[in-house]
Parts: sequence; C-alpha cells; structure tokens
Amino acid sequence: MTQYFLDKEYRSIKFQRDDLNQKEYESCIFYDSNFTDCNFIAVTFIDCVFQNCNFSNAHINHVALRNVHFKKCAIKEVNFAMCDQFIFEINFTNCILDFSKFYSLNLKSTHFTNCSMIATDFMNSNLNEVVYDRCDLYRSEFAKANANKADFTTSYNYTIDPSITKLKKAKFSISGVKGLLSKYDIVVQ
Repeated sequence: MTQYFLDKEYRSIKFQRDDLNQKEYESCIFYDSNFTDCNFIAVTFIDCVFQNCNFSNAHINHVALRNVHFKKCAIKEVNFAMCDQFIFEINFTNCILDFSKFYSLNLKSTHFTNCSMIATDFMNSNLNEVVYDRCDLYRSEFAKANANKADFTTSYNYTIDPSITKLKKAKFSISGVKGLLSKYDIVVQ
C-alpha cells in the first residue's frame, strides 16, 4: 500500500536504499538530503523541490517526476530513462548531471540552468524548446534527438551532428557554431 505525504519538509536526511519505495510525495521540499545508492521503486513526486541533495548512483526505476525542480543537486550517473513518462516534468538549476541518461524521454520545454552535463545522454529524446542556459555539454550525446527550437545560446563544449539531430530553429551563439561543424574537421576562427 502506497504511503502519501503532503506539504512536508525533509532536512539533512540520509535515506537508506529502500526507504522511499511505494511512497507518494506532493508539494514536499527536500533540503541537504542524501539519496546516494537509493533504489527508488514505485515512487511519485508531485510539485516537489530538491535543494542541495545528492542522487549520485541512485536507481530511479519506475519513478514519477511531475513538476519537480532540482536545485544545486549532484545527480551523477543517474538513468532517468526508466521514469514514468506520464506528465514527466523536471527542471534543473546549478546541478551536476554528469554521465546521466535521458535516453528517449520527452523533455519538451525543460530548463537546464548552469548545469554540468558532461557525457550526458540525450539520444533519441524530444528536446523541443529545451533551454540549456550556461551548461557545460562536453561529450554529451544528441544523436537522433529532436532539438527543434532548443536554445543552446549560452551553453558550451557541445558537439552536435546536424545530419542526425533535428535542429530546426534551434538557437546557437556564433562561438558555439564550431560544435555543429566538428565532424567536418574544419577550423573555425
């Protein structure tokens, strides 16, 4: 039976591997909490905020993230691809998302603000209207993604192949254009 929690605050908690399973949290805020190596199964977060939390190596299988905002969180090597995709709405501010996976997810209109996203997997994802604001996208993968109208203007270190990624009306800065031409081995100065 699922436990339900509404309008709760959680501070400085070290969650154990199976503490969150089969629970639903609505309008809850998690501060300075540690979810490292947690095994999330059948967990729902609705209108929740995670501030300065650590999710590194967490297993978020069958998790519903509905209007969830992560702020100053470490979320390294987390696979979001197994999340419930019904009303999947997330945003990230000042987070470390290195080596995380968003493979085949609908991320339309998601905002990534000032995030480290080294070697993050966006393959085959819907990235329409996604905003990458001041993000480090070094070695992130965008193959077969639909990034129409995405905004990369202030981000950097990305390499995107326009022949295998949809980029219609996507925005780039003039300094970032070299990341679209790297496969051609030309020099842009």
